[in-house]
Amino acid sequence: MDYNVLASQLYSLVHGVPHRVANLANAAALLFNSLDELNWAGFYLLEKDVLVLGPFQGQTACIEIPMGKGVCGTAALKKETIVVDNVHEFPGHIACDSASDSEIVIPLLKNGEVIGVLDIDSPIFSRFSTNDKAGLEKIADIIQKEIF
Repeated sequence: MDYNVLASQLYSLVHGVPHRVANLANAAALLFNSLDELNWAGFYLLEKDVLVLGPFQGQTACIEIPMGKGVCGTAALKKETIVVDNVHEFPGHIACDSASDSEIVIPLLKNGEVIGVLDIDSPIFSRFSTNDKAGLEKIADIIQKEIF
C-alpha cells in the first residue's frame, strides 16, 4: 500500500469540509476500500470516559468501549498506537466481531488529549506491519488536523 497516495486522497476528501461526521464516514470508507484483508475500519469517539461508536465500514460493532478496556480503550488510555497480531491473546479483548484476528488502533488527539481512536480489524493474523503502522499514523494525523 502506498500510504502517501492514500494520505493525499484523504486530504483531498476532507480538506475544507466542515462536516465532521461526513468526513469521518468518508475516511472510514476510503480506508476500508483501499486496504486489503480488512473486515472493519472506523472510529470510536470519546464521550466522557467512554469511547462511543462513530462512522465505520464493516459488520455491526460494539457501541461503547470504556477507557482502558480492550484494544481501543487501552490505546486511548496509553495515547499510543497498538498493533495486535492475535486479538484472541490480548488481555481483555472485546470481541465485537468474532471474525477479527488482528487489529491496529491509533489514538486521535487534540491539544494532547484523546478525542477518539481509529480502529482497523482484519480476519488475518499478523495483518498489520510496521509500514501499516507508520502509514496509518500519517492518516490519523490528517484526521486530527483536518477534521477535529
